Amino acid sequence: MNYKNQIAQDLHSVIGEHLSEQEIYQFIEVPKDSKHGDYAFPVFSLAKIFRKAPNQIAEDLINNIPTTNYEEITAVGGYINFFLRKELVSETVLETVLTQEEHYGDAEIGENRNVPIDMSSPNIAKPMSMGHLRSTVIGNSLSMILDKVGFNTIRINHIGDWGTQFGKLIVAYKKWGSEEAVKDNPIEELLKLYVQFHEEAEEDPELEVQGRLWFKKLEDADPEAVALWEWFKEESLKEFQQVYDILNITFDSTNGESFYNDKMDPIIEELENQSLLISDKGADIVDLSAYDLNPALIKKSDGATLYITRDLAAAEYRINNYDFAESLYVVGNEQSDHFKQLKAVLKEMGYDWSEDIKHIPFGLITSGGKKLSTRKGNVILLEEVLQQAIKETKGNIEEKNPELENKDEVARQVGVGAVVFHDLKNDRMNTFDFNIDEVIQFEGETGPYIQYTRSRCISMLKKAGWSMPEDVNHLSLNDVDSWEVIKALNNFPEKVVEAYNKYEPSVLAKYLIDLSQKFNKYYSKVKILDDDSQKEARLALVYSVSVVIKEGLRLLGIESPDMM
Repeated sequence: MNYKNQIAQDLHSVIGEHLSEQEIYQFIEVPKDSKHGDYAFPVFSLAKIFRKAPNQIAEDLINNIPTTNYEEITAVGGYINFFLRKELVSETVLETVLTQEEHYGDAEIGENRNVPIDMSSPNIAKPMSMGHLRSTVIGNSLSMILDKVGFNTIRINHIGDWGTQFGKLIVAYKKWGSEEAVKDNPIEELLKLYVQFHEEAEEDPELEVQGRLWFKKLEDADPEAVALWEWFKEESLKEFQQVYDILNITFDSTNGESFYNDKMDPIIEELENQSLLISDKGADIVDLSAYDLNPALIKKSDGATLYITRDLAAAEYRINNYDFAESLYVVGNEQSDHFKQLKAVLKEMGYDWSEDIKHIPFGLITSGGKKLSTRKGNVILLEEVLQQAIKETKGNIEEKNPELENKDEVARQVGVGAVVFHDLKNDRMNTFDFNIDEVIQFEGETGPYIQYTRSRCISMLKKAGWSMPEDVNHLSLNDVDSWEVIKALNNFPEKVVEAYNKYEPSVLAKYLIDLSQKFNKYYSKVKILDDDSQKEARLALVYSVSVVIKEGLRLLGIESPDMM
């Protein structure tokens, strides 16, 4: 139950002529110290209306507020403090979680409308680096959060399999490559060739010209260019799939940039028909000065298309095929101008649905303070990081719990969970420096700490021989120690909606840290298995925590082993 709503309603019944229920709701706070109540309402905004000191207003109002839902209502300074009825709230929360289980926190905001999510999207012929982690795991988490609140998400891996870089790679392969070397170690060899091309091009600008010419050949379906491109693509997709298998991430569509090759001409024709296309030094552009943006370059002077041309075709394809409520692009913050241009061109074309396109930006992962760059060879390979995390986790298991069943699978779940959680606990716009030792820590505010908290719950329930009671009504707790855990459980549905509204998985990651810390404090202070009248309710609380942690981790794309 949203108790803030209840408080807003009760306050509105007293001061409704002065503030709306929504205005009152916005003012309600959660005190930092629970001694000051579970919720508090500051009355300072009413001082001018009542022409009294805030503390006097608070004193006067508490005598008229309905008390049905509260153990106590107090006035302290300029605040009205509300203490909820512990038994009533705990009974409601436990019954709801035990009844709904993994569906606790489900919402119907989306009304089953479609939301394509453009995520991950690595470039072929390059390895997946830590730079690809953010788009992949943020997009995956958002897809599950949106599903949770009632949308139907379509996960799209818009593979970067087209563009001038493939002309450059073909030039590099023809000049310095070896078929045998590429077959032996495809991605590593192609990466070396790509880096070598850019190093050589600094001394020989003619290489850039050759790269553009070979890409034009690829666009014109030159057999040699197409054969090399298809080979590079096939080898890349195999390697990408290895990473996605480790992360346990799947996609509904892997239509990359090349998929839209035959869909660009209608877009260009439409731009021409609407007189939006302007010739500028032989190139075709759309003037976006009305939006305070640089012109959108649609076609180069040599006839080659660009990323935005393909993105326009992709946007039109998605609205026609998915009739989306919104279309999300989980792409780094450095591409924000590109998406502003994309939306502006679509708006100029008269598409109202352009407003439903949303760029979900995120900050960079750096290494030693420097941006990761495939072109400059400054790369931290994602698969190597994941495998190292799994290896270290396996070592911990062998040391602390060598008899554990399914050690390899648990090591994958915990090791990968450590890497994913380390990313998602950061606000997505934050930039952070990558440090492998920091990522795969298992103490403190980490994924393994939260996974272990749930494992502790499962172990305790097994020890107690607990099973779901036939009647989940009337299970209540009124002690101070359980109260913080109950309130945290009650907040879960609100946090799910907040994560959706902000497109911010870190809301849930921080929530899970808070819930786990509060439960572990409860665990250390209370003898949960003591055989008394509250034992069943305490075990129901333990089970509820295990349910919410598992579901919260699932929404982050992290698995939760029963035993660790």
